[in-house]
Amino acid sequence: MLWNDEFETLPREAIESLQLKRLRQTLERVNATVPFYRESFRKSGVAPDQLKSLKDLERFPFTLKQDMRDNYPYGLFAAPLEQIVRIHASSGTTGKPTVVGYTRRDIEIWAEVMARSFAAAGAQKSDVIHNAYGYGLFTGGLGAHYGAEKLGASVIPMSGGNTRKQIMIMEDFGSTVLTCTPSYSLFLAETVRELGKDIRNFKLKTGIFGAEPWSEQMRDQIEAALNIKAIDIYGLSEILGPGVAIECVEAQNGLHIWEDHFYPEIIDPQTGDVLADGEKGELVITTLTKEGIPLIRYRTRDITRLIAEPCLCGRTHKRIERLSGRSDDMLIIRGVNVFPSQIESVLINIEEIEPHYLLIVDREENLDTLEVQVEVNERAFSDEIKVLQTLSNRIRGEIKDLLGITCKVRLVEPKTIARSEGKAKRVIDNRPKA
Repeated sequence: MLWNDEFETLPREAIESLQLKRLRQTLERVNATVPFYRESFRKSGVAPDQLKSLKDLERFPFTLKQDMRDNYPYGLFAAPLEQIVRIHASSGTTGKPTVVGYTRRDIEIWAEVMARSFAAAGAQKSDVIHNAYGYGLFTGGLGAHYGAEKLGASVIPMSGGNTRKQIMIMEDFGSTVLTCTPSYSLFLAETVRELGKDIRNFKLKTGIFGAEPWSEQMRDQIEAALNIKAIDIYGLSEILGPGVAIECVEAQNGLHIWEDHFYPEIIDPQTGDVLADGEKGELVITTLTKEGIPLIRYRTRDITRLIAEPCLCGRTHKRIERLSGRSDDMLIIRGVNVFPSQIESVLINIEEIEPHYLLIVDREENLDTLEVQVEVNERAFSDEIKVLQTLSNRIRGEIKDLLGITCKVRLVEPKTIARSEGKAKRVIDNRPKA
């Protein structure tokens, strides 16, 4: 179902004409109001009036997450605080949080793209949307909330945590759409089983999951465990929040990125060179309509590719392939590039284990080591060392076949690895920092 027929089906020429117009306006605005960009453009020898075509954007400098931290809290705002009606921020687990501000128009646009996203996932006014994304400084909860209200659906603002109550509300209130992280959806399914409930008696039909990379194998597991269709949504707080891109329920072949509000590029993460449509690299996004904190060529660190071919759903906006990981999450183990999602794709296909794992990276005698900790499920758990050793060897062998590296495998008892109500922590890297 289309939410905004006019803009979701714009011809390619009209999309690019609109992008060029809005891009010029955005460059002029940040150059006039944000000292960081004015200086950054000067150092790069570029000016807004030099943008004659969309390709000319390649000449402009990137914006990094570190730039946001260096200008903490309000240094990149392009609007005065009296025009900012809401402030969000990242968790700041690796330093100062990245702070984003929204004008009233920004909030309206956010609700619009989220309503489009819900509609693309098949949600309708008649749905009851159970929103288990966290409310607060994290953008997920309120982003999904305003979009659900814009759609006209009934929204339950559950936020994260209190899993047993979540399930009670989901069952009693007749929730039809679930929004949360994919890892939390599996925890919900696990708890439903522990409570002795049959998920088929619930009214759930769709799950919209984001905020962390997840594999096709995890999608299959979620769909089976919750008896739903699982849809991938993409967003990041620096750009807006959830609703930057989403799969359509008709095709589920890449995520439509709303190009009238976001201009995407794919670059080689090492050289910064722009790659052609279809080539895999790092996603870079320029905001086209954001007033509070417009960002120019923001390096997301997310690895994907752009799909330009028409989609059977009728939407004309380009799609991004499902994320294969993040360039800053990529582990280099003895010269081999390893994404956690690659290991996840192996583990999820093994029936005897649960989809909860932890990767421990260390260095012993100048050599990198990788330990994969994974839970054995209750059905397969055994005190027989031979049985567990056989399972461990199988996991180790399948990881080596896929990635070409040898790892340690540590099987742990059910429910040993901590569950996450938000983004799951998958990696602990104990190697000395350079």
